[in-house]
Amino acid sequence: MISVDEALSRLFAIASRLPRETIPLRQAAGRVLVEPVIAGRDQPPFAASAMDGYAIREYDHRPGAKLTVIGEAAAGRGFAGVVGPGDAVRIFTGAPVPGGTERVVLQEDVTREGDVIVLGDRLEHGQNIRPAGQDFRTGNRIDAPRRLSPADLALIAAMNVANVTVTRRPVVALIATGNELVMPGETPGPDQIIASNSFALAALAEAAGAEVRMLPIARDTEASLRYTLDLARDADLIVTIGGASVGDHDLVGKVTESMGMERSFYKIAMRPGKPLMAGRLGPSVLLGLPGNPVSSVVCGHIFMLPLLRVLQGLPNASPTTRRGVLATPVEANGPRAHYMRTKVEHRNGAVYLHPFDRQDSALLSVLADADGLLIRPVGDVARQAGEEASYIPL
Repeated sequence: MISVDEALSRLFAIASRLPRETIPLRQAAGRVLVEPVIAGRDQPPFAASAMDGYAIREYDHRPGAKLTVIGEAAAGRGFAGVVGPGDAVRIFTGAPVPGGTERVVLQEDVTREGDVIVLGDRLEHGQNIRPAGQDFRTGNRIDAPRRLSPADLALIAAMNVANVTVTRRPVVALIATGNELVMPGETPGPDQIIASNSFALAALAEAAGAEVRMLPIARDTEASLRYTLDLARDADLIVTIGGASVGDHDLVGKVTESMGMERSFYKIAMRPGKPLMAGRLGPSVLLGLPGNPVSSVVCGHIFMLPLLRVLQGLPNASPTTRRGVLATPVEANGPRAHYMRTKVEHRNGAVYLHPFDRQDSALLSVLADADGLLIRPVGDVARQAGEEASYIPL
């Protein structure tokens, strides 16, 4: 068995970034930017009012000053004239500041009768003007690689950029294996269970930017498994679920190797998730996950998600870990890293970790209640409540 870190290193070594494509900005949410975006204009492109009020000259900014309103400036329709001494222009938020003015007085700080305003005693120190280029300048850039967030899309649009170059979405083929499985909604036989792992893994992969194909369940025959694997040959990542161990009905290793798979590793010093396999099958990376539901999903977090990052051109990275405080004691750990389902409690500025008593790898209900994985390193000693520990947020 190899360590989790060694397995991740080998997994990254057989993966490479997928081709790029240029797409409309409207389709870019969650995609990974691979070419920098360059601003095509200043933002704002002109000095703009930050408030509703009156644009005036600095000289006229004094309590009791009487000014004549000579026009109006609104967003998208500026005032074309020049403001002289004793003049004011009614202005609204976002409107261009008229020539000759250096300040916007809030509408609440003046009284108006007809076309005359009188400045009150309470005048702000701020100018209430957003200078041209305050947000960004022409030529400013958003660097790559970067997964594009909603705020990124707004920024790129404001830069007047309509298309972006991103990594093509990874195509992930999910293959559940086993005679015991039927799909949700079907009537299982007396010895069958419902296939559940694929749905969690599909959701994880899609949230990470992948296009997922859920293929038919492969039965426990070489012919059935080979047929389903043939359906996945054009996928960037093939994820098998179950059948990766060494029992008489665990055929994934045997069949994939007969189809030319170059194995990278098999078996990880971790729990849940020991019978994990990876390699290359033609143009695809193959990841063989355990069949136990919790083992499968935990391995999805620890191995599949980092792999999808690499395929999309993001830096090689292990799962994000954070620090917390044990809320209850835990026993000494053995020769495999243990990823324990835990509740994460935020209280009084601290993070408390409450590992569940039941850690059986078949208990999906416990996984559904968990929002973290407490990491117990190989050979770690018993820990008491109040000691620090690392965890992976879910």
